[in-house]
This record gives sequence, structure tokens and C-alpha cells, in this order.
Amino acid sequence: MQQSIERTQERMYHALGIPQETDEVRALVRHFAETEVAPQVASMEERPEEVANFPTNLFHRMAQLGLYRLPFKAEEGGAGLESPMLASAVVMEELAYYSNSIAIIYDCQCVLPGRVLRYASDELRNAYLPSLMSGEKVACVAITEPDAGSDLSPSSVQTVATPVSHGWRLTGRKRFIIDAPLADFACVLCTIEGALSMVVVDLKREGISVPPPDRKMGMHACLTADIVFDGAHVPPGNLVWQAGKGLRIALGALTCGRIVVGASGVGMAQAAFDLSVHHMKQRKMFGGTLAAMQHWQFKFAEHATHIAMARDLCYKAALRYDAGEESPEPETAMAKYYGTQVAGEVARDAVQVMGGYGFASRMGVDGTVYQAERLFRESKGPEIYEGSNEIQKWMIARRMFGR
Repeated sequence: MQQSIERTQERMYHALGIPQETDEVRALVRHFAETEVAPQVASMEERPEEVANFPTNLFHRMAQLGLYRLPFKAEEGGAGLESPMLASAVVMEELAYYSNSIAIIYDCQCVLPGRVLRYASDELRNAYLPSLMSGEKVACVAITEPDAGSDLSPSSVQTVATPVSHGWRLTGRKRFIIDAPLADFACVLCTIEGALSMVVVDLKREGISVPPPDRKMGMHACLTADIVFDGAHVPPGNLVWQAGKGLRIALGALTCGRIVVGASGVGMAQAAFDLSVHHMKQRKMFGGTLAAMQHWQFKFAEHATHIAMARDLCYKAALRYDAGEESPEPETAMAKYYGTQVAGEVARDAVQVMGGYGFASRMGVDGTVYQAERLFRESKGPEIYEGSNEIQKWMIARRMFGR
């Protein structure tokens, strides 16, 4: 995205009750995103999805800036913020404005696995959390399977940890696991004697393989792949909490994930909105500009309102979580579904209002890069992962009508 494009957020949205620490986090991440992420986005997303093309420099740069420490308490070695979930949501929003690939890499490095490790013993947490926050090791959370995504039940989850001497023998397959191709360890949802459980697994162990990365519609800099467990040994101390608590652990992690993924949708929506406003002001047509046409004025007035509503939902869910509510519903479900839905709606209209420039990714004549079509493609993934939007609506309905 061109640096000259105005960011309209400051005059179209006014937050209330946001701590100064959050504003400081936003300023830090925005500067990083503008100066270091934005110049690499086009080349990152044009390269094929291969381990060699993972944005290693940006991954480690986020560690150097202390971003992976933001979700954690000071006594854990974290940043010790007053509102860590709100800060994490703002990080995702600012990163996704330029690259949702980098945003979801952040989420899957510290937000999701960090929440899983909150349930772990001190020994297990101390073995993995410091290297996660420092970026020394790449983390991932392995929940989804070829035949188990939204339905996480003992009958659908086919990854099994069989008790053996000194631990468990793990067999099964996980699918669409973000960062799996280069991860050092995974938090794995499995069954132990028929009960959903969570274990932490070193992915370099014998009996574990990771196929080549998947090829996806968008978010090419973010790598996903299967993880295949063929009798891998899991030490007894690597069980998180206790057997049978796996679903609660997974849902606890996904609660955090849904808040920040909603915020990533807000970031993408804001980016598509700003691109569109800039184009409409510049584009001359029928003796005026696109910005003077009432149809587009009304359409983007609606989008501005929807972005503000989505941002409020994300911030409210995050603040409720930071206030001690482990599952701040219905705002969490609303934030996730609405934030990501708005991203898709604004990105679609960005492509439409920009016409050929919205449909193009790079001009052959001079190499100019256009971002609208990438935003359109990337906005689809968040509507699916971290719990599909249909599941979020179901959760909201259950608050109304009961289980």
C-alpha cells in the first residue's frame, strides 16, 4: 500500500476508555508495519508457499520488538500490561492493515499457544514459554483434522494418545495447521482413553512428519500443512492440565483467537476502506469524481459505520477478557464474525469501486502493485478459521435461546 494514502481511522473513529499503554503499543506496531512489513508484502505474497519463503526476518523482528511478550504477565517474563488482550487485538489490527499473513503468524506464535500453556504445569510452561516469547522456537496449535474442524468431539477427533510406559504413543493427523512447516513444537488436541486432552509435542521427535505446505487462495506468506503422528512418544509431563480437559483448553485458546482474529478483520476492512476513499477522491468521471457520486458516498458511509461497530465489539470483548471474564460472550462471537464479515464486504466493494485497478495485482507496463484484490482474497480465510462465522452465529443464538 502506498504511504501517501491517508489513514482515515483517526477522524472516523474515536475510542473511549483505551489505556495509554495500548496507544503506545499501536504506535510501535504501526511504525513497524509501515516501515518493515508494507515494503515486503507484494513480494511475500507473490512467492510460492514454501518453507524457504517464510518471512523469517519479520518473525524475528516481532520478537525483537517484544510483541510476543504482550499477552503475558510480568512474572511469566511477559510485558505485564494492564490490558494484554486489548494490546494483542491492536497488534493484529495494525499488522493486518498491511498483511494478514503476518497478523496470523503473530496470533499462532503467542496468542493461541500462550493461552494453552496457561493451563500447563509450571514445569511444562517454563520449558516452552520463554522460547515462544523470544522467538527462539516457533509454536503452533494443532486442533483441526481432515474430518474434524468445527465439531470437536471425542468421536470426531482421530488423533489418539495411547498410554505406554513413561508417557503416551501419539498417532493421527492434523490439517491446516498454521506455521506447522517450520514449527518446533505443537499444542495438540487428542483423545486419551476416549477423553479429549491436550499435549505439547516436540515436532522434531521421531515418528512425526510434516508434508510440504498447502497452496491457498491467499495469505501465501503464512504457511499451513498437515502434521502426521506415527507413534511419536509424548513424555508424561507434556500433558496439559489433565486428561479430559482438552476441549476446555482448546475453547479457552479459541476465545482469545476469536477476539484477535476479529480485530484482524477490522484491520483489513480499514485498509480496503482507505484504499477506496483515496481512489474515489482521485478518480475523475463524468465531470466529477467517484467520491461525488451519492451511491458510493452512501455505500462507504455504511462501511465506515460497520468498521466502527466491529472495532467496538473487538475492543469490548478484549476489555471484558482483561477484566477477568474467561469467556466474554456474546461479544467474542460477535467480534469474530462481524469483524471478519465486514472485511470481506469492504474488500469486495474496494475491488468494485477501483474497477480494473481493483482486479489487478500488478501492472505489466510499469510494475505498479495494487492491493485490493489481495485484500479481497485474504479476507475470506478469517471467516473460516478460529471457528467459522456460522459457528459464531450459533453461539450467539444459544445465548438467546439456550443450548
